[in-house]
Amino acid sequence: MCGVFGVSGNASAAELVHLGLYSLQHRGQESAGIVAVRDGEAHGLRAMGLVGEKFGPEAIRGLQGSTAIGHTRYSTAGSSTLENAQPALVNFKGGHIALAHNGNLVNATEIRVQLEAAGSIFSSTMDSEVIVHRLARSSAVKPEDQLAEALQGLEGAYSLLVLINDTLLAARDPNGWRPLVMGKLGDTYIFASETCALDIVGATLVREVLPGEIIAIDKNGEMRTVQLGAAPVLHRCVFEHVYFARPDSSVFGGSVDRARRALGRRLAVEHPAPGADLVFAVPDSSNAAALGFSEESGLALEHALIRNHYVGRTFIQPTQAGRDAKVKVKYNPVKEILKGKSVVMVDDSIVRGTTTKGIVALVRAAGAREVHMRVSSPPITGPCWYGIDTPDKAQLIAANMGLKEIADKIGVDSLGYISLDGMLGAVPSGPTGFCHACFSGQYPTRAPSVISKNRMG
Repeated sequence: MCGVFGVSGNASAAELVHLGLYSLQHRGQESAGIVAVRDGEAHGLRAMGLVGEKFGPEAIRGLQGSTAIGHTRYSTAGSSTLENAQPALVNFKGGHIALAHNGNLVNATEIRVQLEAAGSIFSSTMDSEVIVHRLARSSAVKPEDQLAEALQGLEGAYSLLVLINDTLLAARDPNGWRPLVMGKLGDTYIFASETCALDIVGATLVREVLPGEIIAIDKNGEMRTVQLGAAPVLHRCVFEHVYFARPDSSVFGGSVDRARRALGRRLAVEHPAPGADLVFAVPDSSNAAALGFSEESGLALEHALIRNHYVGRTFIQPTQAGRDAKVKVKYNPVKEILKGKSVVMVDDSIVRGTTTKGIVALVRAAGAREVHMRVSSPPITGPCWYGIDTPDKAQLIAANMGLKEIADKIGVDSLGYISLDGMLGAVPSGPTGFCHACFSGQYPTRAPSVISKNRMG
């Protein structure tokens, strides 16, 4: 999962991208980058780490031009190294190409093998680079036609921002897996993974980039579109509503906050906790679900866990050691709220179970009499092939244990997951048109030939 942000038609394009990336930091904390174009010349910055730590005002001011794109990354294909940071930037016979990609291509390995056999030399292990090579080989004249040609035959998820010389292009895969929206700030066009990034720069939402659509904005501000065609059945990622997107965003045309409240209300109907004294969230992504549970159940909502906001999201840490270390310093329980109480703890998901087990131990140590775990997504039983770093089945607790075993493993008195139908019925424009493969096993594409972050695929 990554965040992308692009600007066309503003003298301070790089500064706007830099600001927009702050609102997309939750989508990736491993690396960040910005590329800006001025008079046909492209210049970029890439660094490992957070946006605010790596790009100072002087460096951003050095990125001159009226068109720019940016990226925040956490890796799903390709290891977490500077060579894999984005936007990718290359020179080719027609000028330069820069690309920022959110998603995951399931047939990138096969395409890479074909390109290498034809003489292409790759400089990274990320799947996104195959698109760059295809763009460089395109025989089309217009940038949007070049991108359309490059995207032919690609399988999987992509929301893209591309610079071909002075033209900014935005594209979304035909299945619509990942969000991408277009906004305006005066005469400036802005593209972003989420609407919250439009808000921070004062832009107004115009619309979503449609599944299968390419939008081109040239240096004169002229907009052109190419429609490759949406898939007959969309596969928008339901996990965007459950966990990944910010609650102040609108994703796939619906409020993330309202979706999470509805998930919490449905969870309370499906898995009430008679006799419990209070409900609390594992902050922050579960706050709205816990509020919905409270509204439906009548249980008091308390802030029983305090999050250290100087520690990043544990789910998107690239290694288990990193996740474990972050959990130990990320939360602190409020003993005065928990002592002697029977409590409902609401979280958005359980992946490996290690994080949940550690949090439950904190709550027990604070004096909770009973801990009832409620989860606003179904059991995760398979990996995601489309851009979220859920691991293989061997590491997924719900793929290897039954409900009672999981409850015992994480140390709770009872455990309840929302049903698949309950989740799909709670999200906006549900229950159809969403990808739920990691919950249901119903994958809409064939499996990647290589499933590894440290190699292509």
